Formats: sequence, C-alpha cells, structure tokens
Amino acid sequence: MDVPEVLKRVETHLLREFGPDTGRAEITFLGSEPIEVLRFSHPTERVIRYATLGMSRSPMSDPASPVLDPAGPRAELVLSLKEPRDSVARRLALLAAIPAVEGVPVVAGAGLDLGEPLWDGAGFTAVLVAEPGGLIPDLPLPDPSPKDPALEDPTLFDHDPPAPDPSLPGGPAGRQPARTPVRAPVRFLPVLPMTPNESAFKRVHGAAELQRRWLAAGTDLRDPRRVGLRLDAGDR
Repeated sequence: MDVPEVLKRVETHLLREFGPDTGRAEITFLGSEPIEVLRFSHPTERVIRYATLGMSRSPMSDPASPVLDPAGPRAELVLSLKEPRDSVARRLALLAAIPAVEGVPVVAGAGLDLGEPLWDGAGFTAVLVAEPGGLIPDLPLPDPSPKDPALEDPTLFDHDPPAPDPSLPGGPAGRQPARTPVRAPVRFLPVLPMTPNESAFKRVHGAAELQRRWLAAGTDLRDPRRVGLRLDAGDR
C-alpha cells in the first residue's frame, strides 16, 4: 500500500467519524512532507475537532534502530476544543512532524512541549498525549499482499520464523510454515493542552498523576480559556 492510499483511508475514516470537515490547512516544514490539519464542527455539537492528516504516511520507528520498521506504529493527532482556535493548525502540524523531523515516536503518555503558545494568545505551551481508542477507533490497514516487495523485509512479521522441523519431508531443509505478515493500524491520539506549570508537574510526577489531579479538580480540558491547575509548591 503506497502513501497516497494510506492517507486516503485515514481521511475517509476521519470523515466517517466526524462528518464533513469545515476547513483545512496544509503546512510544510523544511525537510518534511506536508501535513494537513482538518477542522470538524457540527451544528448540534459544541466541540471543535482539529485532526492532523499526514503524520501516518510513514510508520514510527525506534530512534535507536538503524532502519525504518515498515511494521511500526502509525498515528495522527486530534485536539478537541469548545471554541475554535484556528491558529492552532501550524502548532499541531509541528507536533505531528516530530516523528519525521526528529525521529522520535509520539506515544500515549508523552509530553510534547512547543516552547510557544499552542495557539495565538493561549496559556498552554505543551500537550499531553492521551490514550487512543476512546474518541475515534483505530483504523486497520490491510496486510501486505504476497506479491508486496516489502514482504522481503523480516521486520514485517509478528514473530520469528519457526525452527526447522526435522519430521517434515526433506528434513531440516523441508518446507516450513510461512510467517504471518502484519501491518500496524493507524491510531488517533488525543492531545490535551498543558500550561507550563502542568507540563513541569507531568515531567516530575508522570502523566497518570497529572490526569488524576485534573479529574479530581473537575478540569474541562476542552475549554480553551481554562486556567492552569493549581499545584502546591512542593509538587513542582
């Protein structure tokens, strides 16, 4: 499956889950492929969704690995707000470009710090990457076909090949069961805005503790006007 086909499937999946987009922007950073940010809103809903399209064009790989793993995870980012903040598009695309530009996978529990407002005038400079699956389901991708040249890459398989079975005709060199090709689904990662203080707290105490504090305080993470969580000086 080529890149245009992957992105076409991702876009179709987003439109099926959120309905027609109400705007989109395409952002290109030096040395990376363009990333689109789609805006979704609905007359009966009071939530605006901003979703990236382009982060999933390539699988994310371990930065310590010398080669790109074609079976690595793929993802897109989704931000939900109660009011539109269209200037978030460039910053959201910047976050989505991290795997391609910096070679660092974006995973649930990670804190991504921009060092600048998440949108014009925002009090948030970072986001917490939340667990996928609750807002929008994963998008399965078809496994490579037997004629797919990528099948020659051993990293495409979910387990090591079985050891030769001497009982098979031809002894150890006999024909062995084929390995099972796999391709990771595209996951849609919600991103939750964090103030600088919340981001510092997360670095010290972890994502789970910050989310527990948000929950205990009844924090509305979709409110673009919310103030940062009050944290004791000893918690920082």
